[in-house]
Amino acid sequence: MSKSSTEIQGVPVGDIAEKYGTPFFVYDSQVLADTFHGLDEVLPSGVDILFSLKANPNISVCSFLGRQGAGAEVSSAVELMTALRAGIDPDDIIFLGPGKTEADLSACVATGIHAVVCESLPEVRLLDEVAAAAGAGPVPVLLRVNPGFTSKGSGLSMGGKPRQFGMDEDVVRAAGDELGALRHIEVKGFHAYMGTRFLNHQDVVDNTARILAMAEHLAKDLGVPLRTVDFGGGLGVAYFENESGIDIAGLGDGMRDPVAGFRDRHPECRVIMELGRFLTADAGTYVTRALYVKESMGETFVIADGGTNHHMAAVGIGSFVKRNFPIRNLDRPGAPPDGTYTVTGPLCTPNDTVVKKAKLPEVRPGDLLGIERSGAYGPTASPGLFLSHGYPAEILVHRGRPLLVRERDTPEDLLAPQRLAPLDETP
Repeated sequence: MSKSSTEIQGVPVGDIAEKYGTPFFVYDSQVLADTFHGLDEVLPSGVDILFSLKANPNISVCSFLGRQGAGAEVSSAVELMTALRAGIDPDDIIFLGPGKTEADLSACVATGIHAVVCESLPEVRLLDEVAAAAGAGPVPVLLRVNPGFTSKGSGLSMGGKPRQFGMDEDVVRAAGDELGALRHIEVKGFHAYMGTRFLNHQDVVDNTARILAMAEHLAKDLGVPLRTVDFGGGLGVAYFENESGIDIAGLGDGMRDPVAGFRDRHPECRVIMELGRFLTADAGTYVTRALYVKESMGETFVIADGGTNHHMAAVGIGSFVKRNFPIRNLDRPGAPPDGTYTVTGPLCTPNDTVVKKAKLPEVRPGDLLGIERSGAYGPTASPGLFLSHGYPAEILVHRGRPLLVRERDTPEDLLAPQRLAPLDETP
């Protein structure tokens, strides 16, 4: 039995560390379920939730959320394969992204997913050609629209200004003749995604109402049936001390009238909300072990065996935030936070700082530290190959059992794709 008394579903985190080694990401299936159902129960009737795999593409996480009722929003051929192997029905999958290849579009056509979200008119034309060559059609398409209006409250705006995503609203409105001439695709609706990390529910409500109204107007202008509208989502997570989580009950109440009115006018139209970070962040913890504790010019550093090579999001590099994620000393959960520590990883760069000057109970070499709210944008959004440390293990705790859902990279895993060139051979 581990010395650690911090538990997940009754399983000491220290026991997981002893069995699988450190560092690792651990996900709590009960938190995943509670988060999904807590939102699903307050949303207006008829709103489908799709899980954005970019936030956490682990196949077991995807499968678990699928079993709760989530569909999938994918943005690569491998994410599409992941969703299918996880058991997601193709009719509950959409594929989006600004740089789809012909191979990506061919995979969509072959799979028969609910819709390809096209982000430019050239992409629509290419999809029409791919579908024609495959003898398929009409392939269902959602047009991703970059609206003329902007949103407020987003941590990272994705629309309403010059962006590589989607087509400007006026471009879509003027494309009726060109779209009507294509015989192997069918425009069945629209997609818009205004931003991410919304923490004020009213901003999401306002975006939803405006996107639904825009979809109605565009469908009328283009003369196309309205069968699906994806209004995005972008619900945020309160990572930092001065933030409060989004009011889910208020969100449900606020969305009721605009969604109900829309569905009354379009009873056969599917309404989609896509979410990634919100569904998985709270369920995950990044666990790293303290190797050394030392002082430098009055500041106390903890050197841990994992850092930004696995969890770049925690340090905010490439993001708009550079504040500490919540961190705990998992071996002293009840002790007072009487020390101040800067926690760094094993990389040879000063940027490998996971948290800076965090208040913690005493940290000793060997202690386990847990970076919380780490279930989204973890290993796959981090430079896991830097210094050839490789990617960590991932564990899903389900019904009181820790299940290995991704093996830790081994040296052979990292070296296997490489080829030693025959440098001494004569041409």
